[in-house]
Amino acid sequence: MTQPRVIVLTGYGINCDEETAFAFRAAGAGADIVHINDLIADRGMLKNYQIFSFPGGFSYGDDTGSGKALANRIKNNLIDEVRRFAGRDTLILGICNGFQVMVNIGLVPALEGVAAGVEAALEHNRTFRYQCRWVDCVIEHTSPSVFTRGIERLHIPVAHGEGNFFAHGDVLKKIEQDGLVVMRYAKPDGAPAGGEFPFNPNGSMNDIASICDRTGRIMGMMPHPERGMFFTQRDDWPLIRERLVREGREIAEESDGFALFRNAVEYFG
Repeated sequence: MTQPRVIVLTGYGINCDEETAFAFRAAGAGADIVHINDLIADRGMLKNYQIFSFPGGFSYGDDTGSGKALANRIKNNLIDEVRRFAGRDTLILGICNGFQVMVNIGLVPALEGVAAGVEAALEHNRTFRYQCRWVDCVIEHTSPSVFTRGIERLHIPVAHGEGNFFAHGDVLKKIEQDGLVVMRYAKPDGAPAGGEFPFNPNGSMNDIASICDRTGRIMGMMPHPERGMFFTQRDDWPLIRERLVREGREIAEESDGFALFRNAVEYFG
């Protein structure tokens, strides 16, 4: 398998860069954490990478709205390089704040093309409170997403104050029709969350937790897979361990989030 190289963006309030780089490395990729200033100073750097990751955090303190300041920094300095990167056979992943950045750049859903304009938003949670909790997501198999191939469900955490997915009626209809919804919030039994808190932690329209572009190579998601890589990270691991021990079954080391990063690496295999 060819080892892909991942560029994990950092700088000015991004705080999940180390975890995201670790996740990609654990899945078999080579990952470099690169400051936004260094990327602007060396705009040709993206040519050396196959995966671009926008990690979670609070870029620029969310002072002008989550992800907006960093998105503007990229649009003002790197947009041509990002478009060229997306035009190659590459992957782009945004997690939480990274998803917010990608939406504000126009990388997803990109109905009119990559970075052609902002078509959706991630608004304040309906509770108007920061939500940090574990959630269940079901995968939409009509989506072309590279990252979720072979995955049925995910039990991973969210941690955000602005994750309420919104799109105007015609845009939302197109996103649904084109199969660009990748994940939806669900109840523990897999039933739709139906907007009900806490299963849908932010009030997202249609329970949307993740969307991608039409190629499936560019995806943004609000939950944090890098925080749910291993079994003992789960909120319910003691209960599950006890059940498995009583049934004489093996306890897996990995947890749900790992598969997403493995899929990204295996795409280049």
